Amino acid sequence: MKSLIEFIAKSLVDDPTEVVVTERSRRKDVLLLLSVAEEDMGRVIGRNGRVASAMRTLLRVAASRQGVRSSLDIIERE
Repeated sequence: MKSLIEFIAKSLVDDPTEVVVTERSRRKDVLLLLSVAEEDMGRVIGRNGRVASAMRTLLRVAASRQGVRSSLDIIERE
């Protein structure tokens, strides 16, 4: 699932080297934190959040096939 989000995000942004996906697991829950360069934040979120919503939908499908629940948070670069 981490590689899926990485692939999608790197395909969208201008600077793919700035894409960082961190995975946190707890029992049957998986939280993915996506961090991109500040200039690319709008591309990853999309107009009215449509791109982010589509990424979350794909992630939910991949997670359900593995029998876990998942969520995706898009955060600012630290």
